[in-house]
Amino acid sequence: MEEDLVVRVGVVSSTSDHASVVSINLFVALLCACIVIGHLLEENRWMNESITALAIGLCTGVVILLTTNGKSSHIFVSNEDLFFIYLLPPIIFNAGFQVKKKQFFRNFMTIMLFGAVGTLISFVIISLGAIGLFRKMNIGPLEIGDFLAIGAIFSATDSVCTLQILNQDETPLLYSLVFGEGVVNDATSVVFFNAIQNFDLEHIDAGIAAKFIGNFFYLFVSSTFLGAFAGLLSAYIIKKLYFGRHSTDREVAIMVLMAYFSYMLAELLDLSGILTVFFCGIVMSHYTWHNVTESSRITTKHAFATMSFIAEVFLFLYVGMDALDIEKWRFVSSSPGKSVCLSSILLALVLVGRAAFVFPLSFLSNLTRKTPNEKITFNQQVTIWWAGLMRGAVSIALAYKQFTSSGHTQMPGNAMMITSTITVVLFSTMVFGMMTKPLIRLLLPPTGKHLAHMASDLSATSDSFLLPLLGNGQGSEIETAQSLHRPPSLRMLLSKPTHTVHHYWRKFDDSFMRPMFGGRGFTPFVPGSPTETSRHF
Repeated sequence: MEEDLVVRVGVVSSTSDHASVVSINLFVALLCACIVIGHLLEENRWMNESITALAIGLCTGVVILLTTNGKSSHIFVSNEDLFFIYLLPPIIFNAGFQVKKKQFFRNFMTIMLFGAVGTLISFVIISLGAIGLFRKMNIGPLEIGDFLAIGAIFSATDSVCTLQILNQDETPLLYSLVFGEGVVNDATSVVFFNAIQNFDLEHIDAGIAAKFIGNFFYLFVSSTFLGAFAGLLSAYIIKKLYFGRHSTDREVAIMVLMAYFSYMLAELLDLSGILTVFFCGIVMSHYTWHNVTESSRITTKHAFATMSFIAEVFLFLYVGMDALDIEKWRFVSSSPGKSVCLSSILLALVLVGRAAFVFPLSFLSNLTRKTPNEKITFNQQVTIWWAGLMRGAVSIALAYKQFTSSGHTQMPGNAMMITSTITVVLFSTMVFGMMTKPLIRLLLPPTGKHLAHMASDLSATSDSFLLPLLGNGQGSEIETAQSLHRPPSLRMLLSKPTHTVHHYWRKFDDSFMRPMFGGRGFTPFVPGSPTETSRHF
């Protein structure tokens, strides 16, 4: 009897392993297909990688539905841990690692205005709209915390479609605003979401509201400092030990593991892993990256970008298949009109919430900008508004975390929220995403005059003293220091005084931070190493 039981268990285990191997093979093949088809459609005015992955996911879901007689649309079923532990970290870290720090920190206050204050405005509008409208629709026993979570879920933007089209050399201001706001927005949305989980919002009063705001700032500041600390620690370790003299593999491994460690430590401490790993990426690119060998610099740059790319394609492919999940749609099949109405309301709240802060905050930002070239034009404001209409990875991950358990749900209200989230993500990514290229070409035509102006503007900027907070320009430190003391004109000196916060940061960075943690111009010297020739650079 016992032998028979062992045999049966072994057969079941073998069958399960075989099914897993088949599922993994199919999914990897689909990932390859997404990359190949995305490349072939590179010049298409309507398509991009995200839309391609969604479309292939939808087609795959239909095929699986037909072959399983409507029982499933998945190759495999995952839970929210897949998104938060494996997919989001490489996406967010690469965003911080590849960020153009010169533009990012030059427009830091505007980016924070859009990314933090703007997200707060959008969060309030969507949450209030959900409370006022969804309760009248009787979609299920949703609590006040669920409605606030909906505000956080749909405040998280996905500007990938727009960034794939914008050229940061032609429109550096617009690119830095869209990119920077997108990352800060995601981090802020997740911080809001995490803060909501820590409070009993059924009996909210002034004290709880004050604690909520205090908790938000605590999470924001603590997560930022943790990310910076992890980046500095990796820089110090690599600078002091200099693994590259023996093995470049070790220094690459330290960078990868320290980045992931910062994210998981933040999650362990109930902080925002997204914000932590983003600032870890910025600090690593400013210090750690310059401490490794030349071959490791090339390796890390492309490795981080590749991991981020694969994670994004994986996520959109899975969302495309999950959009046809029978288990979730079965709950809304009895009231399709209510489901359509719910999705339409969410989409309308996204549009209104986005417009409610982009145009007013752009007006406020323009008041602080001296010259017309620095101001955010109306066409650029429309582009920024449009760039934030798409919803993607973070919205999906937060929705699964709030309304499912291990990827499943048996509550009608929760199932309806999941299907509505998927509908909004699909519609905004497919419809808005396909309209992005034509819209940007209409609003921002790349004229020859515009390109010539941008070339002259960039040339002037490279010689000016409008320095970034964590600058990573191509000029030498000596040239930078000289430009600080020789402003090109009296007008610039009067309109942009030399002794700014950036100036004092650079003095502190050059005199203390970089000698200790390394960085451009302070790379470790080892005889015979790739840094030997540049030790006096």
